[in-house]
Amino acid sequence: MAGEIPDLHAEERTGTGKGAARQARRDGKVPGIVFGGDVDPLPINIPFNSLLTQLRQGRFKSTLFNLKVDGHDDVRVICRDVQRDVVKDLPTHLDLMRLRRTTKISLFIHVDVVGEDVSPGLKKGGVLTLIRPEVELVVTAGDIPDHITIDVSELEIGDNVTISSVKLPAGAKPTIDRDFVIANVSAPSGLRAADDEDDDAEEVAADEVEAINVED
Repeated sequence: MAGEIPDLHAEERTGTGKGAARQARRDGKVPGIVFGGDVDPLPINIPFNSLLTQLRQGRFKSTLFNLKVDGHDDVRVICRDVQRDVVKDLPTHLDLMRLRRTTKISLFIHVDVVGEDVSPGLKKGGVLTLIRPEVELVVTAGDIPDHITIDVSELEIGDNVTISSVKLPAGAKPTIDRDFVIANVSAPSGLRAADDEDDDAEEVAADEVEAINVED
């Protein structure tokens, strides 16, 4: 489960509208808004370099933060959107949502894989394909998992791992009702090619037999 909740430092933004947002960017900050929780929206600025560093660390949108703004009580928030410059792909605005510990939210949670070193299918040359490197789950804000784990230690070639075989954190559930595939072990390309050639040969042989029977 997620450990200590990291702090996210910001300052209250004075003024609203595009003019104040542009001024914030000129000052090396990223404007944002904090909403939800039956409280008025709070316009904020976050230092550009600090935000960029956290974005590059990954999982920013699935991390619960403790937002610290001078003059306001600390509050748990999660990022719902980061707008970026279409050319430079750098953050220009972000939306943060206030949460209670009991709030249920949908998040994409990272998938970790264990057992690759002992998987019989992989030892035979099979190829592991992680179809879903992240899985969308409904989780409780106070218990957001860092990841879920899938075990491929017993997979043979042709086997797969579905969501029903994964032990999910308490209170978490998939947003998709059906039993979808997360990963599979497929035959190596050389073996697949050989199988295709065998199938083609069988088809040719069957055609030849049929042709002989027609001639008779």
